Amino acid sequence: MENVIQICNTILPVILMLAIGMICRQTKLLSREGIRALKSVVVNITLPAVMVNAFAAMDYSGKNIILTLMMFGICILAWVLGKVFQTVFHMESRFIPFLTTGFEAGMLGYALFMLLYGSDRISDFASIDLGQVLFVFTLYKILLGMNGQEQISAKKLAAEMFRSPTVIAILAGVLLGATEIYDLMAGAGISSILDACTSFVSAPTSAIILLTIGYDLVLDHIPWLAVGKVTVIRIVIMAALRVLAGFVVRLAGMGDSLDMALNVMLILPPPYVLPVFADDEKQREYVSSSLSVMTLTTILGFIGLAIFM
Repeated sequence: MENVIQICNTILPVILMLAIGMICRQTKLLSREGIRALKSVVVNITLPAVMVNAFAAMDYSGKNIILTLMMFGICILAWVLGKVFQTVFHMESRFIPFLTTGFEAGMLGYALFMLLYGSDRISDFASIDLGQVLFVFTLYKILLGMNGQEQISAKKLAAEMFRSPTVIAILAGVLLGATEIYDLMAGAGISSILDACTSFVSAPTSAIILLTIGYDLVLDHIPWLAVGKVTVIRIVIMAALRVLAGFVVRLAGMGDSLDMALNVMLILPPPYVLPVFADDEKQREYVSSSLSVMTLTTILGFIGLAIFM
């Protein structure tokens, strides 16, 4: 009975907020502009607070350098495998390999991880996230630019990267953690001030994120055959890479908590920014539909983790 209650405690808040988001769309309680404003609050204020604390508390040993390189390599390998599947199955969209790599850790991953394992273990997820953040803000966007109409220069990429509140928050957290300033603050008993501030600001992150996802989760007019194919391909690739990543983690003698972080990371959908790079309306609809279905599979995966964790 206690197990059932624990599972309900984890799953029902997610389902509730997704349902509230859907109701807000159907009843027009919130407008599209209102949802954009809520997303802006998350991306620019509450999520950076989560990341500052997560990266400040992270362990900056050699093992985490291995994790960063591993996740960067996994993202590259997922892109290559997506390209292979695209060729084998004669899939036309240039976005296929981009739908098989990258992870929406910011707008979904941190929220789901905290619901499953608590905010006190968020640094484990951050250690997994760093490598894929570097991939998304560098190679991912470079490859998108190479395949698209607009070429992305290194200067433009760097400017975009360092204007991002997410990246600024990560850099601030890394600075505090890698230089051991955060440890010194903890020793002096003042790290609790930073913890209290970031905890207060970040408190509504999960609820707002899930509400906005529920609002955007529209499954009408989806080309199910095409979208289902790329979704299954991503699941197959992620399952194979999960085995590979688990082997690396065990080989490096890392803890079970990193296995938990990997489980959450590898069920996530691709970055939600992807439709912005679509060249025409048809491709934009295809990418958006794929993200909606992959988000739904993520929620199902989250429920599975909650039941069997």
